[in-house]
Amino acid sequence: MTAYDKAKYHYENDFPNELSQDQAYVHIGFFLGWLIEKDLCSEEFLEDFIEDIEAFKARKLTSPQLLKKAAGVLASDMLSEEGNAFTESGYDSYMSDYLYFLDQEDAESVYHVPDTWENYEMIRERLDEEYEIWSEK
Repeated sequence: MTAYDKAKYHYENDFPNELSQDQAYVHIGFFLGWLIEKDLCSEEFLEDFIEDIEAFKARKLTSPQLLKKAAGVLASDMLSEEGNAFTESGYDSYMSDYLYFLDQEDAESVYHVPDTWENYEMIRERLDEEYEIWSEK
């Protein structure tokens, strides 16, 4: 199993003291939510978190909240083969473009982005574009 990212990698390092540790889940959670909506997750993950995924799809649970329930980890065993291929090739660029995707380049850090459905939708649209380009290659 490969861990692509973990919330604890962030809140155990140079994390802003004034923020809740929950903010370390936001950028990873948005990516996971997109993977769920694109059907790029493993059957095992879908089965293990069926109720949480249904709550996410019904917009009753945000994807960062779902990620927290999944131990704050985005890992290869959570994803399908195609999900892993896209994540391996695109997660680093997602992280470097994250604030740009949200039109928040002036944000103090990636951790200062609020967990809102509006922000998730902005990320989802941009990841859809990135995925389409990746799929054409």
